[in-house]
Amino acid sequence: MSEDIRTSIGLRPVINVSGTMTSLGASIVVPEAIAAMSSILPQFVEINDLQRKASAVIARLTGGEAGFVTASCSAGISLAVAGAITGNNLLAIEKLPDVVPEKNEVLVQMGHVVSYGAPVDQAIRLAGGKVVLVGQATSTHRFHMEHAITEKTAAAVYVVSHHVVDYGLLNLKEFVEIAHGKGVPVIVDAASEYDLRIFLQQGADVVLYSGHKFLGGPTSGIVAGEKELVRNAFLQNMGIGRGMKVGKESIFGVMAALEAWEKRDHAGIRERETSYLKLWKQTLDGRPGVTALIEPDPTNNPLDRMRVIIDTEEAHITAWDLADALGRGSPPIIVRDHEVEHRYFYLDPCNLHPGQEKIVASRLAEELDKARASNEIIATPIENRSKRRFEGVLKWPD
Repeated sequence: MSEDIRTSIGLRPVINVSGTMTSLGASIVVPEAIAAMSSILPQFVEINDLQRKASAVIARLTGGEAGFVTASCSAGISLAVAGAITGNNLLAIEKLPDVVPEKNEVLVQMGHVVSYGAPVDQAIRLAGGKVVLVGQATSTHRFHMEHAITEKTAAAVYVVSHHVVDYGLLNLKEFVEIAHGKGVPVIVDAASEYDLRIFLQQGADVVLYSGHKFLGGPTSGIVAGEKELVRNAFLQNMGIGRGMKVGKESIFGVMAALEAWEKRDHAGIRERETSYLKLWKQTLDGRPGVTALIEPDPTNNPLDRMRVIIDTEEAHITAWDLADALGRGSPPIIVRDHEVEHRYFYLDPCNLHPGQEKIVASRLAEELDKARASNEIIATPIENRSKRRFEGVLKWPD
């Protein structure tokens, strides 16, 4: 077995049970994409023509009329919003984000204004959009959206994510119905979604995906949908999109990842992931203060995760201290800890190399045994985690 490139350059050899997280490198790139990128890197191509080829592949996989590849799904939000504001006005494209058209308002449900590492609304503002929040954080009704639409409304953005409020808001079909009733296009941020067709089928005009998450392509975003709106977003490459450009290798790599997606043994992958979850459940069941539940994905992706619930008094450790201990150990295990203050974290099986599931099981047992053997309960203040995180990044690169 060849040496792990990470250790050779001084990086920690982390094992990812957090999911398709950008901060960890998102996903394991499929061999087809790696081969495609290697094959095109030594060659010169006309990028717009390569994007035309990508458009055909994207259209076939998503059911949209057209598509293109950009730097990320976040870039896709900015480009799609910019396209809705400027249309094909080349002068307006050059002047963004200082908006020439007055029609620059973009509706977003308040419960959808989340952070994926940066705020959703910032991606809209970068395009010159004026964000109009609809409803309240946990409550949006038809009348909220109907009265928010004015002659200045350029688009409405709908976010599909495990981060959003998952109750009390408008679903996509109703959101589209209201928007289209007043001639407003709908842009869907579906960065980490498995189904490439459902959102356009439900009436969205433009849908944005990450090329580097479930698809297993290079770091990238995919813009797909109605041809004129996609074209207007593509034209932003002569404006704000210049800083969001992708190279030939990313475009071709995404094309290969999409074509590999068509042939992927999705059922076989689910079966393998289920075996990992069963192993972890066997490891955790019966341990004092630990409850392990296998749960479906909250946005209906066809996969399950394990929720690990910690009773601090019984386990002798808090959920966040256990997550941190796993992350500090050897090898480091990075869990999905977005809601850890509620006494649980998740284990996501979708990004493991063969054999790593056993290492995860071993490390879970090791840290739980260590905590139970402690004479004192390991319980650091939860607020310290956020403080450490931002103190660390503010000192980067030291």
